[in-house]
Amino acid sequence: MSGWATVLASGGINHNVWVIALAGAVSFGVPLTLAALGEILAERSGVLNLGVEGMMLVGAVTAFLVADSTHEPWLPLVAAILAGAALAAVHAFLSITLRANQIVSGLALVIFGSGVARFLGQPVEGEPRGAQILPLRVPGLADLPLVGRVVFQQDVLVYATVVVTAVVAWYLIRTRPGLALRAVGESPATADAAGVAVARVRYAHVIAGGAFAGAAGAYVMLVRAPSWNGEATTDGIGWIALALVVFASWRPWRALAGAVIFGVALRANFTLQAAGIRAVPAEILSMVPYLLTIVVLIALAPTAVRRRAGAPSALGQPYVRDER
Repeated sequence: MSGWATVLASGGINHNVWVIALAGAVSFGVPLTLAALGEILAERSGVLNLGVEGMMLVGAVTAFLVADSTHEPWLPLVAAILAGAALAAVHAFLSITLRANQIVSGLALVIFGSGVARFLGQPVEGEPRGAQILPLRVPGLADLPLVGRVVFQQDVLVYATVVVTAVVAWYLIRTRPGLALRAVGESPATADAAGVAVARVRYAHVIAGGAFAGAAGAYVMLVRAPSWNGEATTDGIGWIALALVVFASWRPWRALAGAVIFGVALRANFTLQAAGIRAVPAEILSMVPYLLTIVVLIALAPTAVRRRAGAPSALGQPYVRDER
């Protein structure tokens, strides 16, 4: 048996820096997936919400403050979900009821969310979190070569995210509310004529999207970040999640796969440094995921291109019932 085969059979490959990096990329992909799934729900209803980063920051600081008080991980997650949903409700009111410009409202949400997070987190900036969600070791599977480290030594929210992705995909394609959602996103006037409550559908899914973003922020705080560090806690991944929605053509499973790819890009800097490869400056490597985000957004900026990619026809368009 060759040396490499011996290492593989013994499970020693699980300590290889590249395998550890892949496992880390899966974990990095969780907040991206959650935020992207929430945005898919919102955009499928025809409402564009650019405030993902702001909602993630509010979710993260809420999770930190609740964890600091309770010293347990699950109540902070619930609190962050509620905080994200509350912030999304503000955007829903502005864009659906008041029919404000959705881009302006979303950007205002980022500024507002960042300000709230900065204000609430300033007294505790740099302090360690009060609780964290630890990885699990699945008995009998965690020590398998390669897949044991990548798949069976993750925290419970990694597995929950896969389940949630499956549920969202099933909801969009197989359920009556999901079909109503897609109808509202494609032609709200037609959906209204068929008896679908357009405003109610949009409100529900924009708020649900905010809940997902809040959960994504909580995951960053309870798993990835050891302390509250202001806006650097989420490090702009809310913007990557927005690009991921377009990259995934508004499809949940593609969003999950794309999140892992972006997770690899986000981990590239640490991985190459750990492997002793310093041919590329660390600053360049840190730019890669954000550069990919810019490229995707520019490439899909034209409306015709977005339509071919699968964008809802009524995305970003307010609906007034009297205009049927």
